[in-house]
Amino acid sequence: MPHRPKLALLAASLLAACATPSGGAPAPGPSMKTPLAYPAAPREEVVDVIHGVPVADPYRWLEDARSPRTGTWVTAEDRLSRDFLGGLPERGAIAKRLEEILYVEQVVGLPVKRGDRVFFQRRSPSQEKAVLYWREGGGPEKVLLDPNGWSKDGSTSLGMWMPSWDGKTLAFSVKENNSDEAVLQLVDVATGTRSEVDRIEGAKYAEPSWTPDSKGFTYTWLPTDPKIPAADRPGYAEVRFHRVGTPASSDALVHPRTGDPSTFINGFVSRDGHWLFVSISFGWTSNDVYFRDARKDGPWIPLVTGRKAQFAPTAWQDRFYVATNDGAPMWKIVRVDPAAPDPAGWKTLVAERPDAALDGFDVIGGRLALRTMTKATSRLEIRDLDGKGGYEVALPGPGTVEGPSGDPLDPEAFYSYQSFTDPREVRLLQLAGGATATWYRTKVPVDPSPYVVEQVSYPSKDGTPVSMFLVHRRDRKLDGSAPVLLEGYGGFQVAMQPLFRGSLYPWLERGGVFAMPNLRGGNEYGERWHVDGMLAKKQNVFDDFIAAADWLVAKGYARPERITIRGGSNGGLLVGAAMTQRPDLFGAVLCGVPLLDMVRYHLFGSGKTWIAEYGSADDAALFPALLAYSPYHHVRKGTRYPATLLLSADSDDRVDPMHARKFAAALQWATTGGPVLLRVERNAGHGGGDRVRAAVEEYADEWAFGLWATGR
Repeated sequence: MPHRPKLALLAASLLAACATPSGGAPAPGPSMKTPLAYPAAPREEVVDVIHGVPVADPYRWLEDARSPRTGTWVTAEDRLSRDFLGGLPERGAIAKRLEEILYVEQVVGLPVKRGDRVFFQRRSPSQEKAVLYWREGGGPEKVLLDPNGWSKDGSTSLGMWMPSWDGKTLAFSVKENNSDEAVLQLVDVATGTRSEVDRIEGAKYAEPSWTPDSKGFTYTWLPTDPKIPAADRPGYAEVRFHRVGTPASSDALVHPRTGDPSTFINGFVSRDGHWLFVSISFGWTSNDVYFRDARKDGPWIPLVTGRKAQFAPTAWQDRFYVATNDGAPMWKIVRVDPAAPDPAGWKTLVAERPDAALDGFDVIGGRLALRTMTKATSRLEIRDLDGKGGYEVALPGPGTVEGPSGDPLDPEAFYSYQSFTDPREVRLLQLAGGATATWYRTKVPVDPSPYVVEQVSYPSKDGTPVSMFLVHRRDRKLDGSAPVLLEGYGGFQVAMQPLFRGSLYPWLERGGVFAMPNLRGGNEYGERWHVDGMLAKKQNVFDDFIAAADWLVAKGYARPERITIRGGSNGGLLVGAAMTQRPDLFGAVLCGVPLLDMVRYHLFGSGKTWIAEYGSADDAALFPALLAYSPYHHVRKGTRYPATLLLSADSDDRVDPMHARKFAAALQWATTGGPVLLRVERNAGHGGGDRVRAAVEEYADEWAFGLWATGR
């Protein structure tokens, strides 16, 4: 489940043939002839009457994470699951292969240049976490922050980081248990000394926007008062200004809280310090934008308010450049004169295109840098500030671009490219002429040549064509014998694009097929594609996913019992809905940090911030749609559900782990199939643990479980 701004992820990678630990037939795995002895989970008579409809909730008691009864049950579930997973036939071989693939040198994210200094994160093959380095000019690289030594158990993590414009100071966040909650700190780059004064708690949503003189930054602050219910905290968020060298208690209020927990608020300053912006977002569909003259500390002026659309402004040379989907579902870019900000006077610089959705833009090197998507793959264009002229940056093939990242004053920018078969490469772009050079390329011990990538189209239940990527060996026979891993997301404008993900190698090496559809709810095909998969239309997403599995079966890629479906967060909701609606269509389910009780989701974690995407049971008009697909409420006694592995995290402060707990208990009570396992990652948040070892162990459990369950 993303925060704002959106973030996307997921994809595939590859190598050779079918293998087993010994080179022979797989060893027999755990037997389900004798059902597992699940920890006792009493069903209680809890029934809510919502808009006149009785809604049973027999596992309400599992919502209380602080209850000793819940804690005892969770510990027993996790122990049972790990014992079972540890006995799976290929788990050891898969974990060993994952170690070879994942313990490699990697640059994480894009480098950031400030003056003559370049900042970047890199992890060596022997490290669990990425280290933040900096380098000045052509000098040697130096370690600035190394989170590997921040805690004995590796539970303390480096979150966001942002250097000042002069490159002398860096703001960064520290997160315990890799949760969203964070503390913001400052470090002197030259000396590596952390400030004892500049420490800001409540930095869960903080993204510092530095002033051009590097003396302070604007950020979003969230109160940490435990008396405020977690679900209500976003309504207390404020935009504040912090001056370097002063305590957080003296930070000035820039914009007050909205009082509405379903909103996001953030502020940012223009590169020249002239303009200050505040954006108040209402979910992932609309936002209001205000601006003021920061040099005069003038009043807030509405740029745009009350429109059912999104607006992303940046300022340069006293003109605002705004990306918007207002009247343009595929997005466009307009220019605004702040002296006359009425939308009637906005000038379109880059018009909406029917075949390419605008996916991001910035002003870099005095030019417009545009990233677009065509059929869920990236294009990168550089244009003049009037939207004309320019050129398209040549890419190796259909893939995904991150960035570009740069400064309006700098003639250079960084971007990255990757695909299902191309490891991630960071390149340096010269804005003036378009020349590019490799800055860093990931090296992975794998040969992609035996594999082929296809992009197919299939009809959903209502006839809507949906695109899907497939990755498999070139010599794969379409006889239904292959294990198929079908992944999806379908929400919050998240685009599922081709990424190079080493963790998939063990699956593909065993003759597996990877399938990734571009479900409605994402933004691969613009805002209409997103809107058609939200609120009362959310069932379209599940229909798209189920239709993908039906298509794979019809075309001979798989048999239902050989299909493993996988999704996390909103994708966890996806696979939960799919398995309860079509339990006959899948052999295994991998369901990570999911939403599954859609009647009560908004009462926990960050749930109220997703009401604009899902609606809530408080709304009589949307309640029937939510109840109609809520996976927890559609578990039926005596149904043969697929083998299911639920993956939860004990410190997830975004999607409450109560969803996984309640669903696991319900499935264990109901299913005639199985097994149903609940695996709990300790000292981990919504994104899981950030150590390589944690990734190795989790993926080994997932792949071994899916292969075993679909190969029985």
